[in-house]
Amino acid sequence: MAGISIWQLVIILGIVVLLFGTKKLRNIGSDLGGAIKGFKGAMKDGEDEAKSIEKKDAETTVNATTQKEETKH
Repeated sequence: MAGISIWQLVIILGIVVLLFGTKKLRNIGSDLGGAIKGFKGAMKDGEDEAKSIEKKDAETTVNATTQKEETKH
C-alpha cells in the first residue's frame, strides 16, 4: 500500500487504450501539445513586451534627467 505500482499503471493504460483507441489518444496528445506550445509562445511574447516597456521607461527617465540637467546649466 505504498502507492501505485508499475503493474497497476500498465493495467490502467491498457483500459484507457481499449476505451478510447489509439487514434483518439494520439489526437488528444497532439491537441495538448499544441496548447502547451501556444501557451509558451504567449508567455514569451508577454515577457518580450514587458522588457520593451521597461526599456522605454528607462529611456524616458534618462531623457527627463538629461533635460533637467541641461535646464540647470
